[in-house]
Amino acid sequence: VAQVPVAEGKSVQQTVEMLTRKLELLGAEKQGTFCVDCETYHTAASTMGNQGQTGKLMYVMHNSEYPLSCFALFENGPCLIADANFDILMVKLKGFFQNAKANKIESRGTRYQYCDFLVKVGTVTMGPSARGISVEVEYCPCVIANDCWNLLMEFMQSFMGSHTPGIPSVFGTKHDSIYSPADTMVQYMELFNKIRKQQQVPVAGIR
Repeated sequence: VAQVPVAEGKSVQQTVEMLTRKLELLGAEKQGTFCVDCETYHTAASTMGNQGQTGKLMYVMHNSEYPLSCFALFENGPCLIADANFDILMVKLKGFFQNAKANKIESRGTRYQYCDFLVKVGTVTMGPSARGISVEVEYCPCVIANDCWNLLMEFMQSFMGSHTPGIPSVFGTKHDSIYSPADTMVQYMELFNKIRKQQQVPVAGIR
């Protein structure tokens, strides 16, 4: 999962269209849509005592690829995979975790299939405004991430060019173990947090 910068002089939507056009020229076919969303919860003040502790953030996420699951992640912490009713449980836990409502962020877009690759190009939005672009690439036949990274890189370069990402941090801890949906969600969480922290600067002003 990677962020693609908005092309100079273009809008988010125009940059997404440029990316998807490149994919279609390669021969990728549309396979429906996808959505990944993330709500932020912070530790309720009443549970922290008076020691001046900083509250922990928890991210509750959904991915249309896994419609029956809900993912709860702590930054630098574990990822809990629960069933879709977890959202109802969070309402009951509001004495411990409070929803930072203004912080909801999501990525929506089109799924593409190209041979054994699944590519999802999404527009990342917070509230009504588009904040960035996400690209998720999966090589479906392989479950050991490190075994297919070079192949993924080569494929991503064919349509992302110089914006091809480096190896995700989550791969470093996996080594030769099996890649799981939770690893994808950790990457989306990192991407969303990065986009949240970016200042709203006009594209033309970036040097």
